[in-house]
Amino acid sequence: MKNVCWPYFDPDFDNLSERIYGPTCRVCIDNESMEDCTVVKVDSVNKQGLLLEVVQVMTDLNLFISKSYISSDAEWFMDVFHVQDEQGKKLRDQNVINCIQQAIGTTRESTLSPLKARAYTNNVSKADHSNEHTAIEMSGADRPGLFSEISATLADLHCNIVEAHAWSHNACLACVAYISDQSSHTPIEDPHRLASIEDHLITVLRANMEPSISTGPFQIKNREVKTGGFLAGEGTMTNVERRLHQLMLSVRDFDGPRSSTEMNITERGTKMAVSIENCDQKGYSIVTIECKDRPRLMFDTVCTLTDMQYVIFHASVVSHDGRAFQEYFIRHDDGYPLNTESEKQRVIKCLEAAIERRVCEGVWLKLCAENRVGLLSDITRVLRENGLAVVRADIATKGKKAVNAFYVRDISGNEVDMGFIKSMKKEMGLIDLEVKNDNKTRRKNISSHERHSFSLGDLLKSQLERFSHNFIAIN
Repeated sequence: MKNVCWPYFDPDFDNLSERIYGPTCRVCIDNESMEDCTVVKVDSVNKQGLLLEVVQVMTDLNLFISKSYISSDAEWFMDVFHVQDEQGKKLRDQNVINCIQQAIGTTRESTLSPLKARAYTNNVSKADHSNEHTAIEMSGADRPGLFSEISATLADLHCNIVEAHAWSHNACLACVAYISDQSSHTPIEDPHRLASIEDHLITVLRANMEPSISTGPFQIKNREVKTGGFLAGEGTMTNVERRLHQLMLSVRDFDGPRSSTEMNITERGTKMAVSIENCDQKGYSIVTIECKDRPRLMFDTVCTLTDMQYVIFHASVVSHDGRAFQEYFIRHDDGYPLNTESEKQRVIKCLEAAIERRVCEGVWLKLCAENRVGLLSDITRVLRENGLAVVRADIATKGKKAVNAFYVRDISGNEVDMGFIKSMKKEMGLIDLEVKNDNKTRRKNISSHERHSFSLGDLLKSQLERFSHNFIAIN
């Protein structure tokens, strides 16, 4: 009676389900089957949003998806990706391969530490500021100089902009910014101060606007600013970009007038086409997309369909000769296809808007300098005062360095005066400036040793001399 008996458990019992059904998620990296790309195969128990999670992993690692086949009927998810790295080559870096496997969930234990997914937008790297910032989300109607006004407001409120990402599309603006206290470089947690920051930013967004902002044939009713300690799932660029898509959707940028960007696309013979038809036999709605191919395109379309509460059951994605062809078999999350023509038109508009948001007109500027409070405000003020509007911004800090990347266009609709850009470099001698003129598809690095004749140098000199010497870091 003194013997104590414990039930016996087979040590292999925990692995029995995997031996019968296979692991919950398997990832195969195949570098042998194809000559010019790596094949990534994913087999997993299915769940809503899994496809987006997998695509996010690929996108965060800057992998180009040239082809993909997806099937997720029943309870199982099977996906095949043909991917290349940023140089258009196979994946040879074992750390990147390990990162893909670990991020998707195929390896539960590893002797190697996972490689943090690196994300770049126009060569601006995203640092991880999860322990030292407060996140702010803004959305509303755009106008020339608005991003500059937002930057100036935060500087006036003694906020250091650690990182910021802003998109402008169809007269709408969405912005996610990470800020810290100017003096302590710590997150701003005082609820009264946060409320004051919100009030000031809302005032900027609503300046000279009626409660319902009318812009031609559509209206923007949702203008909001939110502050918080962190954003859900932060740490990767795709999470920030997904939030920007959601903010743009909330202000109905898809209802706006067709942008001149889309008109230019049509003129170049690369018109975008999105259509939806129903497959009554199988109960699917089939979404077909044809457009100019570009990085992160699949993420944008899958993200939009997922956030609109549609389930992707099957998909085929192919890139060929600079064109992308995508086909998605979708249903509502309640299992029904799209039933009305109005719903189909809404989905088409939302997908078109999601694709267009990254297609920026104008000139791309990348400015690197010693970081200081008010740096972004000063740079954007010079751009605004000289007739340039920021249509996209990616701001990042790394140590004492600040990297500010913008797409800018002339407010009057004319081509950007490259003489002004060069003169800005001349006056801001402590800033490294890189320029890409997308309209002429040429890139140049402007060295401080170059000598040019600047048409706007005299005009800007009086404005820039006031603070050009302040581009030295202030400790």
